[in-house]
Amino acid sequence: AQDRWAVLCLFQAMDAAGKDGTIKHVFSGVNPQGCFVASFKAPSPAELDQDFLRRHIAHLPRRGEIAIHNRSWYEEVLVVRVHPRILAAQRLPERMVTRRIWKERLEDIAAFERYLARQGVVLLKFFLNVSPEEQRARFLERLDQPEKNWKFSASDVAERRHWKDYMHAYEEAIRATTAPHAPWWIVPADRKWLTRLIVVGAIVQALEGLDLRYPVLSEAERAALAEARAALACRSTSATARTSTRRTGPASARAGAWRGCGSSPSPPPCCSTRRSPSTASPPRARGARSICAP
Repeated sequence: AQDRWAVLCLFQAMDAAGKDGTIKHVFSGVNPQGCFVASFKAPSPAELDQDFLRRHIAHLPRRGEIAIHNRSWYEEVLVVRVHPRILAAQRLPERMVTRRIWKERLEDIAAFERYLARQGVVLLKFFLNVSPEEQRARFLERLDQPEKNWKFSASDVAERRHWKDYMHAYEEAIRATTAPHAPWWIVPADRKWLTRLIVVGAIVQALEGLDLRYPVLSEAERAALAEARAALACRSTSATARTSTRRTGPASARAGAWRGCGSSPSPPPCCSTRRSPSTASPPRARGARSICAP
């Protein structure tokens, strides 16, 4: 409602660390009108022809929104670094691909995150740090339980052979890009309940630091609200009167009108008419007489 800040949560982890489950449990209570998740898989041929940040920029949050990126631009200095063939598929000019490319990309990422922070985007980066033993146990669980077979991929086992390379890439990426405006949270991921608790705590702490509040109305806006309240109250009174008339009949309505003219509940003589029993249908004006008593 304040429409001043945006929040961007990045989740990075090795396979089976629990990114999907953490996102599901942490954000299940958030209003979906102000929150969305973007999951980034392997880039398409069209995305490979673009700069590596472009597909992520398309899913940045607007002010007043929370965006969750399941994997992020850090894949470009993690999986691409571990597997150079992916870098070759990007068809960069040869003079751009030097020994400094990973350092340069980390510099670009740090500069981009600094830019986002200056635009009012609160950046929270989570690395769910699962141990190789726990990852192995979760892979076996996916194989043993038929309802979880769909989660398993043979490439997951192949990636385990590059564990040390990945840890080295993560270490350099985190050291080069952690900053007060874009902090990294290294979250233990062997215990799912603890992982989710730490992530929730980090997000709540960040939101509380923003001093969020509902917009304050100007004097003119308050005056307009007072006029609207008066108009609604008048219409409500009229509607109540019409409802009362339908329920109690015309006689009761006339009595209410008489009470409005004076203190006596009885109608004045000049306002009461009763047809004489001798008058026949159709009624005639001369067949009515004034009375002073009901």
